[in-house]
Amino acid sequence: QVQLVESGGGLVQAGDSLRLSCTISGRTVRYYAMGWFRQAPGKEREFVAAINWTGGRTYADSVKGRFTVARDNGKNTVYLQMNSLKPDDTAVYYCAADRGHPDRITSWGTDYDYWGQGTQVTVSS
Repeated sequence: QVQLVESGGGLVQAGDSLRLSCTISGRTVRYYAMGWFRQAPGKEREFVAAINWTGGRTYADSVKGRFTVARDNGKNTVYLQMNSLKPDDTAVYYCAADRGHPDRITSWGTDYDYWGQGTQVTVSS
């Protein structure tokens, strides 16, 4: 059974940095395209970043230039480095795995097959 576990969230001040990690178990991450999403209170889930198995990446406009997604297949882990954090970045962050298309880079949540439980990121002003 495939499981995704996020970690690294916390409470920080505006301008600070955080690095989120998503570790996958049950199958090697090498064969999955991975995505990061977030959901703020009272808002719909939104796309943040995605990376395919060869390292191709895409980002939401709201985080471009501040966030970086990366993967370490040897550690079965995907990362989201978040710099210059803003209060609007406050949300629960989820990682997701796209099982059937490792070369795909997609911002559609419905394209992902597995989801983690989420990690809270709170940015104070």
